[in-house]
Amino acid sequence: MTEKKTVVVGMSGGVDSSLTAALLLEQGYDVIGVTMRLADESRDFAENDRGCCSLSAVDDARRVCDILGIPHYVMDFKDLFREKVIDNFLAEYAHGRTPNPCIACNRYVKFGGLLERALEIGAQYVATGHYARIEQDKTGRYLLKKGIDPQKDQAYALYHLNQQSLAHFLMPLGGQTKVETRRLAEKLGLPVAHKPDSQEICFVPDDDYKRYLRENEPECLVPGDIVDTEGRVLGHHAGVPLYTIGQRKGLGIAAERPLYVVRLDMEKHQVVVGGAGNVFSSSLVAGDCNWIAIDGLTAPMDVTIKVRYGKKEGAARIEPLPDGRVRATFAEPQRAVTPGQSAVFYDGDVVVGGGIIETAERRIS
Repeated sequence: MTEKKTVVVGMSGGVDSSLTAALLLEQGYDVIGVTMRLADESRDFAENDRGCCSLSAVDDARRVCDILGIPHYVMDFKDLFREKVIDNFLAEYAHGRTPNPCIACNRYVKFGGLLERALEIGAQYVATGHYARIEQDKTGRYLLKKGIDPQKDQAYALYHLNQQSLAHFLMPLGGQTKVETRRLAEKLGLPVAHKPDSQEICFVPDDDYKRYLRENEPECLVPGDIVDTEGRVLGHHAGVPLYTIGQRKGLGIAAERPLYVVRLDMEKHQVVVGGAGNVFSSSLVAGDCNWIAIDGLTAPMDVTIKVRYGKKEGAARIEPLPDGRVRATFAEPQRAVTPGQSAVFYDGDVVVGGGIIETAERRIS
C-alpha cells in the first residue's frame, strides 16, 4: 500500500486556504493545518476579522480544521516576519521606494520559513490557497503559471519561487475561479464560504501606512519642497515617503493643469511633480532577479511585463546587464513605474521571472 503524502496547509482563516485543505483531504493527502502567527497580537487590529494574522483568523482556521477532522497548529513566525517584512517595509519607504510587503512575506515566510518547518516535521508538501498553477514541462522543469481566473490570478506575487521550492508546493485553486471556490466551500459546509477577502496590509492598522510610518520610522519624514520637473518650488510636504509615483490627489498645490508625482528624491527631500505624460516610463532597470522558466537571462528576450499587482501587462524586451540586473524596454510607455515594486516577466501564461524595480526612465511631455 502506498504511504500517504503529508501536506502542511497554510491556513489564514479565509475561504481559499480552507477549501485548499478540504480538496487535498479529498485527494487522499494526510493534511495538517497551520496558521502562522506573524504579528504582535497586542496591537489594536488583532480582533479585525479581515486580517490574515488576527485572533479571529486563528479561530476560523481552527473551526475549519475541526470540521474536516484534521489537526491544527499555530506556528510562531513573528521574528522572521519582523525582520524580512516589517523592517524591510520601513527601510524601503525610508529610502524613497514603495515596497510590496505581501511579496516579501510570500518569499521569506510563507514559501521560506513555513516550507522549512514543514520539511522538519516530515511533511513532503506545503499548500496554499493562491490562484496560480504549478506544472512540469517535458524536461521536468517546474513552471509557475497564472491562475485561470484573471480577476484573482496571483502568480505575480510568486515570481521568487525556484525549482527546489516549487517541487514541494501545491496550489489546487489555480485551475478554478473564485466563484467556484465559494460554491465548493458552501457545498462542503465550510463556515468561511462567504467570508470577505482580506485587502489590508495585515500589520498596518486601518491600512493607514502614513500613520504607521509616523509612529515607527519618524526620522524618515523630513519636510521639504514639492517641485516641478524644472526644479521650481510649487509647495511643501511633510516627508517624501508620504507620496507615491502617479499620485494626483492630496498634493496641496494649485496649478493650471493636473499634476502628478513623477519622482521621489530622498537626498534633496523633494517630491517632483509633472504633467500626465511625465508619469509614463519607456524603460526600467530591475535587480534582485529570480528566474523560473529559464536558468538565467543571457540574451534579449521578448516578454510581457507587469509592473504592479493589478495592472495589465504590456509588451517589452528584456536584456541582461553585466551585474545581473535586467533592463526592460517597453513597446508602449507604462504608467507609474515605481521603484520598490516588482516587475514580473511572462511568456504567455508562464512566469519567466522577475525582479525589484530600481529605476525608471520617464517620458517628458
